[in-house]
Amino acid sequence: MKKKITPSPYPYTLLVEWSDEDKLWIGTCPELFLGGVYGTDQKKVYAELCQAVQEHIAIANETGAALPKAIAGKEFSGKFVLRTTPQHHRLLALRALQAGDSLNAYVVKRLKPAVS
Repeated sequence: MKKKITPSPYPYTLLVEWSDEDKLWIGTCPELFLGGVYGTDQKKVYAELCQAVQEHIAIANETGAALPKAIAGKEFSGKFVLRTTPQHHRLLALRALQAGDSLNAYVVKRLKPAVS
């Protein structure tokens, strides 16, 4: 018999990532708060993160504070507008030309390592 997975009671993004710098697991919920929880046990960090999110939601509900929209499950178009200086735009266009890429392809290649 398959184990039933209970869906999260909140739609927010819960991230638990290893930090080589700190040698710890770091748990964050980017939609709700900066910072987060940390520790050496990944499962405990996740449990503490769930508790922190539940507490944050409960406090918002008690005080009447608005909760932000969640991005978990949101569909993205793959497009966004990037504002920069004309000089930076020109430099990026030149670098793209040197690399034999379109400006878009060049910027995507440069951004990829930062988000991987």
